[in-house]
Amino acid sequence: MKIFHNPRCSKSRQTLELIRKKGVEPEVILYLENSPNADELRNILKKLQIPAEKLVRRGEQEFKDRFKGKDLSEAEWIEAMVNYPKLIERPIVIKENKAVIGRPPESVLELL
Repeated sequence: MKIFHNPRCSKSRQTLELIRKKGVEPEVILYLENSPNADELRNILKKLQIPAEKLVRRGEQEFKDRFKGKDLSEAEWIEAMVNYPKLIERPIVIKENKAVIGRPPESVLELL
């Protein structure tokens, strides 16, 4: 199991704590420091079963400054998240071929 984690995010911390309370020690990926590339993001999106646009955090300043009101293609959204990883919704928890976004943190329970 892997978690794309931002320790400054309360939902990310709560999700990680919930996983650990269930006796699982996931691989923690600090995605702001070790950002996924385009292929990794496409793989994550496939596991989440959502389009790239649904993984974008619209409240981030980078979104407001650079992307608000723009109609981007799937590839362009992926490139945006590669270049501005703060745009990636968090936390993302992956187990084998499935993934969920830990919002709310309890959504991770379906993977445990």
